[in-house]
Amino acid sequence: MEFPAYLASMPMHAITEIHGEPGLLERFRLEIRAFDAAARGRLTAALDLAAELHRDDRRVREPYLNHLLRVAIRMMHHYQVRDVDVIVAGLLHDAVEDHPMELAGPGADDPTMAALAVLADRFGPRVARLVGAVTNPAYDPERDRHVQYREHVAASLDREPWARVIKVSDFTDNGVGVIHTVGPKVARSAAKYRPLVPVFRDLIARPDTPLSAPVKRHIFAQLDLAEERFSAILDPN
Repeated sequence: MEFPAYLASMPMHAITEIHGEPGLLERFRLEIRAFDAAARGRLTAALDLAAELHRDDRRVREPYLNHLLRVAIRMMHHYQVRDVDVIVAGLLHDAVEDHPMELAGPGADDPTMAALAVLADRFGPRVARLVGAVTNPAYDPERDRHVQYREHVAASLDREPWARVIKVSDFTDNGVGVIHTVGPKVARSAAKYRPLVPVFRDLIARPDTPLSAPVKRHIFAQLDLAEERFSAILDPN
């Protein structure tokens, strides 16, 4: 498939709409050219595993892999992340939450911990720790899920500065990208993600969040845009 020469400068949702998964895969390949051969090998291996685990998953109108590619590309391009462990964890950030049994294999007493152990063996303990930090726990059915989600995000990211970077890229794709969703999920997603805006403002502003000042300003602008879109959806009057 032929792609335009300006693919490397296109917004990711524009690539998604026009070129689909093949376009995002090509953009990913363009981004990882900045890394050495060993790093490219690890990133490609993580992408291959993500593609296999999520092969039948969909996000509304698109393959789920598109979301994972955008999360990783955003970190490389907009956040200027060159830490390979972080990008690998970004590609695999939903692997344990969505496919623990497929990763762990049959007979695991605790599929989540067994799946994280598999990631530690294949990509190193730090990758497994980062994925674990952004993996949702089992929620109490007696309590509001959105409240528990917000509590989990605040607590787990408090301890893991690099996990904040992964999660804010994930949030940007889901929150700022809410306008690319259709049907009842638009309002559900806005209601779920809106309370996280101040949480992320605090986390990203912290001195130990390993991003440059210009990148932090970019993220704050994206959080402003997310809040603007949530307000348009939830506060139409």
